[in-house]
Amino acid sequence: MRPARRLTLTEDVYASVQALIMDHAVAPGARINIDALARQLEVSPTPVREALARLEADGLVRKRPLAGYTAAPLLTRDEFEELVEMRLILEPPAASRAAGVTAASDVDRLRAEADLPDPQPGIAAFTAQDARFHNLVAELSANRMLHEAVVRLRSHLHLFRLHFPPAHYGISAEEHHRVVDAIAARDPERAGAAMRAHITAARERHLPYFGRPA
Repeated sequence: MRPARRLTLTEDVYASVQALIMDHAVAPGARINIDALARQLEVSPTPVREALARLEADGLVRKRPLAGYTAAPLLTRDEFEELVEMRLILEPPAASRAAGVTAASDVDRLRAEADLPDPQPGIAAFTAQDARFHNLVAELSANRMLHEAVVRLRSHLHLFRLHFPPAHYGISAEEHHRVVDAIAARDPERAGAAMRAHITAARERHLPYFGRPA
């Protein structure tokens, strides 16, 4: 077992490197120099390597034999549409199931996660909070495999690294609260519809990034 201090350092380095990638301080496709990054963060190379291994699992970095790590490229339009399609398959049913089984105490937890922080000066905190909300909805569905599928998708990391529409701030939180209200009312149909509307609206806010389809 690693000492608690080491675990804290590893988590801090992971969060720092993730933020650098999310905020494009490390450009998409750029090679990542482990030693230089360790000097920048004033740590040894070991926690940087551990962070990069986790970020590879997140899909934010790629490792090539003999070439090391690079930041993953941004989603293409087709990949973006596939990601939205997967979210629509997974998340509205999760919200519907949550509305049928969620206790009042868990509704309070969910409502606390529904608000989102100001995305300035960086989007890492906003992205993490948004992920916590959606992951908690899936957790409250009481379907372990569904919850794991939503978490593994890590859609928020990829979407907000791609583009952060200013319209997300404020509007996304309002849409979250509509989902929570439906779950609190124990209305599965309304909860699923509110989640579907939120994901669809988020898609429309991101689409201008890509321009017109070919």
